Amino acid sequence: MLLLLSVLAATYLGLCAILFFVQRALVFPAPRDRDSPGSAAIVDVPGGTPMLWRPADAGGPVVVHFHGNGEQVGGLAWLGEKLATGRASFAAVEYPGYPGAAGTPSEASILAAAEVALEHLTGPMGVARNRIVLSGQSLGTGVAVRLAANGWGTRLVLLSPYTSMTAVAEQGIYRLFPVRLLLRDRFDSEQLAPRIQLPVLVLHGTRDEVVPFALGRALSARFPRARFVEVPGAGHNDLWEHPITPSEYLGFVTR
Repeated sequence: MLLLLSVLAATYLGLCAILFFVQRALVFPAPRDRDSPGSAAIVDVPGGTPMLWRPADAGGPVVVHFHGNGEQVGGLAWLGEKLATGRASFAAVEYPGYPGAAGTPSEASILAAAEVALEHLTGPMGVARNRIVLSGQSLGTGVAVRLAANGWGTRLVLLSPYTSMTAVAEQGIYRLFPVRLLLRDRFDSEQLAPRIQLPVLVLHGTRDEVVPFALGRALSARFPRARFVEVPGAGHNDLWEHPITPSEYLGFVTR
């Protein structure tokens, strides 16, 4: 019996060690190939960060977007075109280690690259800070929330957000492991939300199978000035296919 318990304990500890060392490959599954940016341009930001750029009206809002963990900026030209119909310019910042971007992905490296990109946008590119609207989807909501807490943006829109990556990791099979001890990149939006005084729009699908709907609602309640919109029947990857999402999103960022 003692031998069996020892084997089980060693196996469990071994699985914990494997999970610790491979976690970033799970959290940041960067695509291998670079998508064409279509009608948008790719701007090279100092430090090796590509940024998708689709300018529209010179005096309109500029939406700075942070994508989900399995996406890349080249695949977001469609969102830039959609925003252009509302006279909003669009920028999407790539993550380190993703197609065309130098470095390796982590919470710290992504946030650093995002800060550099915003400084470049409001510096050499001449975009006024009071035109910036921060936007994030899934993983990118944690980036957008941190930037808002750091003083960026005039509004904040979050699609399928989470309270923290720890809370997401505690869902499903990973709850069998001590994720609070193992997780390196926490993106703790729940702790940052109370100090963000910007108007916030949160959209979340009621059938989200990746980030539970309850986490989006819970995060929304932490912001002083948030409006929560549930998208009935929407999952994690089809949120934009439900008419309520583009309607609410465009109305919020372009008003």
